[in-house]
Amino acid sequence: MQHTQQAANAWRILFLLFLANLFNFFDRTIPAIINEPIRLEWSLSDFQLGLIGTAFTLVYAITGVPLGRMADTGARRKIMGWGLAAWSGLTAVNGMAWNFWSFLLIRMGVGVGEASYAPAANSLIGDLFPAHKRARAMGIFMLGLPLGLLLAFFTIGAMVKAFDSWRAPFFIAAVPGLILAVFIFFIKEPARGAAEATPVATGAVDKPLRKVLAIRTFWWLVMAGLAFNFATYACNSFMVPMLQRYYLLPLEQAAMATGLIVGVTGLVGLTLGGWLADRIHQRWAAGRLLFAAFSMLVATLCTGYALFSGRIDIAVFVAVFSIGWLFSYNFYTCVYTAIQDVIEPRLRATAMALFFAGLYLLGGGLGPIGVGLLSDHFANAAMLAAGATEMTEAFKAVGLHDAMYLIPVALFMTMLALVMASRCFVTDAARMRAGMEAQVDTPDAGLQPVRG
Repeated sequence: MQHTQQAANAWRILFLLFLANLFNFFDRTIPAIINEPIRLEWSLSDFQLGLIGTAFTLVYAITGVPLGRMADTGARRKIMGWGLAAWSGLTAVNGMAWNFWSFLLIRMGVGVGEASYAPAANSLIGDLFPAHKRARAMGIFMLGLPLGLLLAFFTIGAMVKAFDSWRAPFFIAAVPGLILAVFIFFIKEPARGAAEATPVATGAVDKPLRKVLAIRTFWWLVMAGLAFNFATYACNSFMVPMLQRYYLLPLEQAAMATGLIVGVTGLVGLTLGGWLADRIHQRWAAGRLLFAAFSMLVATLCTGYALFSGRIDIAVFVAVFSIGWLFSYNFYTCVYTAIQDVIEPRLRATAMALFFAGLYLLGGGLGPIGVGLLSDHFANAAMLAAGATEMTEAFKAVGLHDAMYLIPVALFMTMLALVMASRCFVTDAARMRAGMEAQVDTPDAGLQPVRG
Protein backbone atom coordinates (compact mmCIF):
# COMPACT_ATOMS: atom_id res chain seq x y z
CA MET A 1 0.00 0.00 0.00
CA GLN A 2 1.39 3.42 -0.96
CA HIS A 3 1.15 5.93 1.88
CA THR A 4 1.29 9.04 -0.26
CA GLN A 5 -1.95 10.67 0.82
CA GLN A 6 -2.05 14.24 1.92
CA ALA A 7 -3.92 14.65 5.22
CA ALA A 8 -7.51 15.86 4.74
CA ASN A 9 -6.99 18.73 7.19
CA ALA A 10 -3.45 19.52 6.01
CA TRP A 11 -4.07 23.06 4.76
CA ARG A 12 -6.13 24.08 7.80
CA ILE A 13 -3.41 22.88 10.17
CA LEU A 14 -0.72 24.48 8.02
CA PHE A 15 -2.54 27.82 8.30
CA LEU A 16 -2.51 27.60 12.12
CA LEU A 17 1.18 26.61 12.09
CA PHE A 18 1.92 29.56 9.79
CA LEU A 19 0.13 32.00 12.13
CA ALA A 20 2.01 30.71 15.17
CA ASN A 21 5.28 31.01 13.24
CA LEU A 22 4.36 34.59 12.34
CA PHE A 23 3.86 35.52 16.02
CA ASN A 24 7.06 33.63 16.86
CA PHE A 25 9.15 35.92 14.66
CA PHE A 26 7.12 39.03 15.49
CA ASP A 27 7.74 38.60 19.21
CA ARG A 28 11.45 37.80 18.87
CA THR A 29 12.03 40.81 16.59
CA ILE A 30 10.78 43.49 18.99
CA PRO A 31 14.12 43.97 20.85
CA ALA A 32 15.99 44.52 17.56
CA ILE A 33 13.69 47.43 16.72
CA ILE A 34 13.81 49.14 20.12
CA ASN A 35 17.60 48.66 20.46
CA GLU A 36 18.42 52.36 20.32
CA PRO A 37 15.84 53.53 22.91
CA ILE A 38 16.96 50.94 25.48
CA ARG A 39 20.64 51.59 24.68
CA LEU A 40 20.18 55.26 25.45
CA GLU A 41 17.95 54.68 28.51
CA TRP A 42 20.29 52.17 30.16
CA SER A 43 23.61 53.43 28.64
CA LEU A 44 24.43 50.11 26.95
CA SER A 45 27.26 49.14 24.60
CA ASP A 46 26.73 47.32 21.30
CA PHE A 47 28.20 44.25 22.99
CA GLN A 48 25.38 44.36 25.55
CA LEU A 49 22.80 44.82 22.80
CA GLY A 50 24.24 41.79 21.04
CA LEU A 51 24.19 39.84 24.32
CA ILE A 52 20.39 40.21 24.50
CA GLY A 53 20.02 38.36 21.19
CA THR A 54 22.76 35.85 22.01
CA ALA A 55 21.31 34.89 25.42
CA PHE A 56 17.92 34.30 23.79
CA THR A 57 19.35 32.06 21.08
CA LEU A 58 21.57 30.05 23.43
CA VAL A 59 18.59 29.17 25.63
CA TYR A 60 16.53 28.48 22.51
CA ALA A 61 19.17 26.04 21.27
CA ILE A 62 19.83 24.21 24.53
CA THR A 63 16.18 23.63 25.45
CA GLY A 64 15.19 22.78 21.87
CA VAL A 65 16.84 19.32 21.87
CA PRO A 66 14.86 17.77 24.77
CA LEU A 67 11.71 19.49 23.52
CA GLY A 68 12.35 18.01 20.07
CA ARG A 69 12.64 14.51 21.54
CA MET A 70 9.33 15.12 23.34
CA ALA A 71 7.76 16.06 20.00
CA ASP A 72 8.88 12.73 18.49
CA THR A 73 7.25 10.72 21.27
CA GLY A 74 4.37 12.86 22.59
CA ALA A 75 1.52 15.09 21.48
CA ARG A 76 2.93 17.78 19.22
CA ARG A 77 -0.16 19.98 19.55
CA LYS A 78 0.32 20.18 23.35
CA ILE A 79 4.02 21.00 23.09
CA MET A 80 3.31 23.76 20.56
CA GLY A 81 0.27 25.09 22.45
CA TRP A 82 1.97 25.37 25.84
CA GLY A 83 5.08 26.83 24.21
CA LEU A 84 3.07 29.51 22.42
CA ALA A 85 1.22 30.43 25.62
CA ALA A 86 4.52 30.63 27.55
CA TRP A 87 6.41 32.82 25.10
CA SER A 88 3.43 35.15 24.58
CA GLY A 89 2.94 35.61 28.31
CA LEU A 90 6.63 36.28 28.92
CA THR A 91 6.68 38.77 26.04
CA ALA A 92 4.19 40.83 28.05
CA VAL A 93 6.39 40.51 31.14
CA ASN A 94 9.30 41.80 29.03
CA GLY A 95 7.57 45.18 28.91
CA MET A 96 7.95 45.42 32.70
CA ALA A 97 11.77 45.04 32.74
CA TRP A 98 13.44 47.60 35.02
CA ASN A 99 17.09 47.25 33.92
CA PHE A 100 19.36 45.45 31.46
CA TRP A 101 19.68 42.22 33.48
CA SER A 102 15.95 41.83 34.11
CA PHE A 103 15.33 42.37 30.38
CA LEU A 104 17.98 39.76 29.55
CA LEU A 105 16.59 37.10 31.91
CA ILE A 106 13.01 37.52 30.66
CA ARG A 107 14.19 37.21 27.04
CA MET A 108 15.82 33.91 28.00
CA GLY A 109 12.43 32.71 29.27
CA VAL A 110 10.85 33.70 25.95
CA GLY A 111 13.55 31.59 24.26
CA VAL A 112 12.47 28.47 26.17
CA GLY A 113 8.86 28.93 25.02
CA GLU A 114 9.79 29.50 21.38
CA ALA A 115 12.17 26.51 21.36
CA SER A 116 9.19 24.17 21.74
CA TYR A 117 7.64 25.20 18.46
CA ALA A 118 9.83 24.70 15.37
CA PRO A 119 10.83 21.00 15.79
CA ALA A 120 7.24 19.92 16.48
CA ALA A 121 5.83 22.03 13.63
CA ASN A 122 8.40 20.76 11.11
CA SER A 123 7.71 17.16 12.15
CA LEU A 124 3.97 17.72 11.76
CA ILE A 125 4.34 19.19 8.25
CA GLY A 126 6.30 16.08 7.21
CA ASP A 127 3.28 13.94 8.17
CA LEU A 128 0.69 16.27 6.61
CA PHE A 129 2.17 16.51 3.10
CA PRO A 130 3.82 13.97 0.74
CA ALA A 131 7.43 14.55 -0.31
CA HIS A 132 6.64 16.22 -3.65
CA LYS A 133 4.59 18.95 -1.93
CA ARG A 134 6.75 19.61 1.13
CA ALA A 135 8.84 22.46 -0.24
CA ARG A 136 5.68 24.42 -1.06
CA ALA A 137 4.15 23.57 2.33
CA MET A 138 7.39 24.53 4.07
CA GLY A 139 7.49 27.74 2.04
CA ILE A 140 4.01 28.68 3.25
CA PHE A 141 4.90 27.78 6.84
CA MET A 142 8.11 29.81 6.64
CA LEU A 143 6.18 32.80 5.26
CA GLY A 144 5.56 33.42 8.95
CA LEU A 145 9.19 34.54 9.15
CA PRO A 146 9.12 37.45 6.65
CA LEU A 147 5.52 38.36 7.49
CA GLY A 148 6.33 38.35 11.20
CA LEU A 149 9.38 40.52 10.54
CA LEU A 150 7.42 42.75 8.15
CA LEU A 151 4.60 43.24 10.63
CA ALA A 152 7.10 43.99 13.40
CA PHE A 153 9.25 46.41 11.42
CA PHE A 154 6.21 48.25 10.02
CA THR A 155 4.25 48.55 13.28
CA ILE A 156 6.63 48.56 16.26
CA GLY A 157 8.05 51.99 15.42
CA ALA A 158 4.52 53.38 15.18
CA MET A 159 3.58 51.77 18.51
CA VAL A 160 6.61 53.29 20.22
CA LYS A 161 5.75 56.69 18.75
CA ALA A 162 2.02 56.46 19.58
CA PHE A 163 2.54 55.43 23.21
CA ASP A 164 5.85 57.30 23.62
CA SER A 165 7.32 54.16 25.16
CA TRP A 166 9.42 51.26 23.92
CA ARG A 167 7.51 48.99 26.37
CA ALA A 168 4.10 49.20 24.67
CA PRO A 169 4.84 46.72 21.80
CA PHE A 170 5.57 43.91 24.28
CA PHE A 171 2.12 44.18 25.88
CA ILE A 172 0.32 44.42 22.52
CA ALA A 173 2.21 41.48 20.98
CA ALA A 174 1.23 39.05 23.75
CA VAL A 175 -2.53 39.12 23.09
CA PRO A 176 -2.85 37.35 19.69
CA GLY A 177 -0.37 34.65 20.70
CA LEU A 178 -2.36 33.72 23.78
CA ILE A 179 -5.56 33.49 21.72
CA LEU A 180 -3.94 31.34 19.01
CA ALA A 181 -2.55 28.92 21.60
CA VAL A 182 -6.11 27.80 22.35
CA PHE A 183 -6.65 26.79 18.70
CA ILE A 184 -3.32 24.93 18.56
CA PHE A 185 -4.45 22.62 21.37
CA PHE A 186 -7.35 21.37 19.20
CA ILE A 187 -5.24 20.31 16.17
CA LYS A 188 -6.00 16.76 15.00
CA GLU A 189 -2.62 15.20 14.30
CA PRO A 190 -2.04 12.64 11.51
CA ALA A 191 -0.23 9.37 12.18
CA ARG A 192 3.55 9.64 12.07
CA GLY A 193 4.80 8.81 8.59
CA ALA A 194 1.27 9.03 7.15
CA ALA A 195 2.47 10.88 4.03
CA GLU A 196 5.41 8.60 3.19
CA ALA A 197 5.59 6.51 0.02
CA THR A 198 7.01 3.64 2.10
CA PRO A 199 5.10 2.19 5.09
CA VAL A 200 6.71 3.45 8.28
CA ALA A 201 7.76 1.57 11.39
CA THR A 202 6.52 3.36 14.47
CA GLY A 203 8.28 1.70 17.39
CA ALA A 204 10.86 3.40 19.59
CA VAL A 205 14.18 4.20 17.90
CA ASP A 206 17.36 2.91 19.54
CA LYS A 207 20.10 5.55 19.96
CA PRO A 208 18.22 8.28 18.04
CA LEU A 209 20.87 11.00 18.39
CA ARG A 210 23.62 8.74 17.09
CA LYS A 211 21.52 7.72 14.09
CA VAL A 212 20.79 11.32 13.13
CA LEU A 213 24.41 12.42 13.58
CA ALA A 214 25.68 9.54 11.41
CA ILE A 215 24.15 11.14 8.27
CA ARG A 216 26.78 13.14 6.34
CA THR A 217 24.27 15.35 4.54
CA PHE A 218 22.81 16.38 7.89
CA TRP A 219 26.25 17.46 9.14
CA TRP A 220 26.86 19.67 6.09
CA LEU A 221 23.38 21.18 6.41
CA VAL A 222 24.11 22.00 10.05
CA MET A 223 27.34 23.72 8.94
CA ALA A 224 25.37 25.68 6.34
CA GLY A 225 22.82 26.59 8.99
CA LEU A 226 25.50 27.87 11.37
CA ALA A 227 26.81 30.32 8.80
CA PHE A 228 23.36 31.29 7.54
CA ASN A 229 21.94 31.98 10.99
CA PHE A 230 25.04 34.02 11.85
CA ALA A 231 24.24 36.25 8.87
CA THR A 232 20.48 36.50 9.48
CA TYR A 233 20.72 37.19 13.21
CA ALA A 234 23.45 39.76 12.67
CA CYS A 235 21.27 41.47 10.08
CA ASN A 236 18.02 41.29 12.06
CA SER A 237 19.67 42.48 15.28
CA PHE A 238 21.60 45.46 13.93
CA MET A 239 20.08 46.63 10.64
CA VAL A 240 17.72 49.13 12.30
CA PRO A 241 20.40 50.78 14.52
CA MET A 242 22.87 50.77 11.60
CA LEU A 243 20.40 52.64 9.38
CA GLN A 244 19.70 55.07 12.24
CA ARG A 245 23.36 55.82 12.92
CA TYR A 246 25.04 55.48 9.50
CA TYR A 247 22.23 56.82 7.29
CA LEU A 248 20.69 59.06 9.98
CA LEU A 249 17.17 57.70 9.57
CA PRO A 250 14.61 58.14 12.40
CA LEU A 251 13.48 54.94 14.17
CA GLU A 252 10.21 54.55 12.27
CA GLN A 253 11.84 54.97 8.83
CA ALA A 254 14.79 52.71 9.73
CA ALA A 255 12.37 50.01 10.90
CA MET A 256 10.29 50.25 7.70
CA ALA A 257 13.40 50.11 5.50
CA THR A 258 14.51 47.00 7.37
CA GLY A 259 11.02 45.59 6.88
CA LEU A 260 11.47 45.96 3.12
CA ILE A 261 14.88 44.27 3.27
CA VAL A 262 14.04 41.27 5.44
CA GLY A 263 10.24 41.08 5.18
CA VAL A 264 8.91 41.93 1.73
CA THR A 265 11.71 39.93 0.10
CA GLY A 266 10.66 36.83 2.01
CA LEU A 267 7.14 36.94 0.60
CA VAL A 268 8.57 36.48 -2.88
CA GLY A 269 11.49 34.27 -1.91
CA LEU A 270 9.48 31.72 0.02
CA THR A 271 6.49 31.44 -2.34
CA LEU A 272 8.33 31.48 -5.67
CA GLY A 273 11.39 29.79 -4.18
CA GLY A 274 9.38 26.89 -2.77
CA TRP A 275 7.68 26.30 -6.11
CA LEU A 276 11.00 26.42 -7.98
CA ALA A 277 12.66 24.11 -5.46
CA ASP A 278 9.94 21.46 -5.94
CA ARG A 279 10.20 21.73 -9.76
CA ILE A 280 14.01 21.42 -9.66
CA HIS A 281 13.82 18.48 -7.23
CA GLN A 282 11.60 16.56 -9.67
CA ARG A 283 14.29 16.86 -12.37
CA TRP A 284 17.48 16.49 -10.31
CA ALA A 285 17.67 14.65 -6.99
CA ALA A 286 20.17 17.11 -5.49
CA GLY A 287 18.67 20.08 -7.34
CA ARG A 288 17.21 21.77 -4.26
CA LEU A 289 20.59 22.04 -2.56
CA LEU A 290 22.36 23.27 -5.70
CA PHE A 291 19.61 25.86 -6.16
CA ALA A 292 20.15 26.94 -2.55
CA ALA A 293 23.92 27.20 -3.12
CA PHE A 294 23.40 29.40 -6.20
CA SER A 295 21.01 31.57 -4.19
CA MET A 296 23.65 32.05 -1.47
CA LEU A 297 26.16 33.19 -4.11
CA VAL A 298 23.74 35.88 -5.32
CA ALA A 299 23.04 36.88 -1.71
CA THR A 300 26.77 37.18 -0.98
CA LEU A 301 27.43 39.41 -3.98
CA CYS A 302 24.47 41.74 -3.40
CA THR A 303 24.87 42.24 0.36
CA GLY A 304 28.63 42.62 -0.08
CA TYR A 305 28.20 45.30 -2.76
CA ALA A 306 25.66 47.24 -0.68
CA LEU A 307 27.91 47.32 2.39
CA PHE A 308 31.30 47.84 0.71
CA SER A 309 29.96 50.78 -1.33
CA GLY A 310 29.97 53.01 1.77
CA ARG A 311 27.47 55.87 2.11
CA ILE A 312 25.60 55.28 -1.13
CA ASP A 313 22.06 56.59 -1.59
CA ILE A 314 19.78 54.89 0.97
CA ALA A 315 17.35 53.78 -1.75
CA VAL A 316 20.19 52.04 -3.63
CA PHE A 317 21.41 50.36 -0.44
CA VAL A 318 17.94 49.05 0.41
CA ALA A 319 17.27 47.86 -3.16
CA VAL A 320 20.57 45.98 -3.63
CA PHE A 321 20.62 44.48 -0.14
CA SER A 322 16.98 43.40 -0.61
CA ILE A 323 17.79 41.49 -3.81
CA GLY A 324 20.43 39.55 -1.91
CA TRP A 325 18.07 38.86 0.99
CA LEU A 326 15.34 37.69 -1.40
CA PHE A 327 17.64 34.95 -2.70
CA SER A 328 18.79 34.06 0.80
CA TYR A 329 15.24 32.95 1.69
CA ASN A 330 15.68 29.92 -0.58
CA PHE A 331 17.72 28.44 2.27
CA TYR A 332 14.55 27.60 4.20
CA THR A 333 12.53 25.84 1.50
CA CYS A 334 15.55 23.91 0.20
CA VAL A 335 17.40 22.94 3.37
CA TYR A 336 14.46 22.17 5.66
CA THR A 337 12.94 19.85 3.06
CA ALA A 338 16.33 18.22 2.36
CA ILE A 339 16.48 17.26 6.04
CA GLN A 340 13.06 15.60 5.72
CA ASP A 341 14.40 13.65 2.72
CA VAL A 342 17.35 12.09 4.58
CA ILE A 343 15.77 11.58 8.04
CA GLU A 344 13.12 8.92 8.73
CA PRO A 345 9.77 10.18 10.12
CA ARG A 346 10.32 8.86 13.66
CA LEU A 347 13.43 11.02 14.03
CA ARG A 348 12.46 14.23 12.26
CA ALA A 349 11.61 16.37 15.29
CA THR A 350 14.83 15.18 16.96
CA ALA A 351 16.81 16.01 13.82
CA MET A 352 15.24 19.46 13.55
CA ALA A 353 15.95 20.10 17.25
CA LEU A 354 19.62 19.17 16.73
CA PHE A 355 19.70 21.28 13.58
CA PHE A 356 18.26 24.29 15.42
CA ALA A 357 20.62 23.70 18.36
CA GLY A 358 23.59 24.04 16.02
CA LEU A 359 22.06 27.00 14.22
CA TYR A 360 21.32 28.93 17.37
CA LEU A 361 24.21 27.94 19.62
CA LEU A 362 26.96 28.70 17.10
CA GLY A 363 25.08 30.70 14.46
CA GLY A 364 22.38 32.87 15.92
CA GLY A 365 24.23 32.96 19.23
CA LEU A 366 27.46 34.29 17.73
CA GLY A 367 25.90 36.60 15.12
CA PRO A 368 24.59 39.40 17.38
CA ILE A 369 27.44 39.25 19.90
CA GLY A 370 30.08 38.95 17.16
CA VAL A 371 28.83 42.02 15.32
CA GLY A 372 28.38 43.85 18.63
CA LEU A 373 31.97 43.19 19.73
CA LEU A 374 33.38 44.07 16.31
CA SER A 375 31.26 47.23 16.23
CA ASP A 376 32.70 48.43 19.55
CA HIS A 377 36.21 47.59 18.29
CA PHE A 378 35.81 49.42 14.96
CA ALA A 379 34.20 52.41 16.69
CA ASN A 380 37.16 52.66 19.04
CA ALA A 381 39.57 52.29 16.09
CA ALA A 382 37.76 55.10 14.22
CA MET A 383 38.00 57.32 17.29
CA LEU A 384 41.76 56.69 17.65
CA ALA A 385 42.33 57.18 13.90
CA ALA A 386 40.63 60.58 14.13
CA GLY A 387 42.83 61.56 17.07
CA ALA A 388 39.74 62.03 19.26
CA THR A 389 39.58 61.25 22.96
CA GLU A 390 35.81 60.93 23.34
CA MET A 391 33.46 58.40 21.74
CA THR A 392 30.73 59.96 19.59
CA GLU A 393 27.70 58.67 17.71
CA ALA A 394 29.58 59.26 14.43
CA PHE A 395 32.31 56.78 15.46
CA LYS A 396 29.64 54.30 16.62
CA ALA A 397 27.98 54.61 13.20
CA VAL A 398 31.19 53.72 11.34
CA GLY A 399 31.95 50.90 13.77
CA LEU A 400 28.57 49.21 13.35
CA HIS A 401 28.51 49.60 9.56
CA ASP A 402 31.95 48.04 9.18
CA ALA A 403 31.11 45.19 11.58
CA MET A 404 28.27 44.16 9.27
CA TYR A 405 30.78 43.10 6.61
CA LEU A 406 30.53 39.78 8.46
CA ILE A 407 27.14 39.20 6.80
CA PRO A 408 28.33 38.56 3.20
CA VAL A 409 31.26 36.53 4.55
CA ALA A 410 28.86 34.25 6.43
CA LEU A 411 26.59 33.89 3.38
CA PHE A 412 29.58 32.78 1.29
CA MET A 413 30.44 30.12 3.90
CA THR A 414 26.80 28.97 3.71
CA MET A 415 27.17 28.47 -0.04
CA LEU A 416 30.28 26.29 0.37
CA ALA A 417 28.58 24.04 2.93
CA LEU A 418 25.51 23.61 0.70
CA VAL A 419 27.69 22.52 -2.22
CA MET A 420 29.26 19.85 0.01
CA ALA A 421 25.83 18.70 1.22
CA SER A 422 24.63 18.29 -2.36
CA ARG A 423 27.46 15.82 -3.03
CA CYS A 424 26.25 13.24 -0.48
CA PHE A 425 22.50 13.98 -0.50
CA VAL A 426 21.45 11.37 -3.10
CA THR A 427 23.27 8.56 -1.27
CA ASP A 428 21.86 9.51 2.14
CA ALA A 429 18.29 9.87 0.81
CA ALA A 430 18.49 6.41 -0.81
CA ARG A 431 19.89 4.95 2.41
CA MET A 432 16.99 6.44 4.38
CA ARG A 433 14.41 4.88 2.05
CA ALA A 434 16.17 1.52 2.14
CA GLY A 435 16.28 1.64 5.92
CA MET A 436 12.54 2.32 6.12
CA GLU A 437 11.81 -0.63 3.81
CA ALA A 438 14.03 -2.89 5.92
CA GLN A 439 12.17 -1.84 9.09
CA VAL A 440 8.83 -2.68 7.49
CA ASP A 441 10.11 -6.15 6.55
CA THR A 442 11.09 -6.78 10.19
CA PRO A 443 8.19 -8.48 12.03
CA ASP A 444 8.61 -6.55 15.29
CA ALA A 445 9.12 -3.14 13.67
CA GLY A 446 5.50 -2.17 14.28
CA LEU A 447 3.32 -0.46 11.73
CA GLN A 448 0.58 0.82 13.98
CA PRO A 449 0.02 4.58 13.80
CA VAL A 450 1.35 6.58 16.72
CA ARG A 451 -1.06 9.36 17.62
CA GLY A 452 -0.07 12.48 19.51
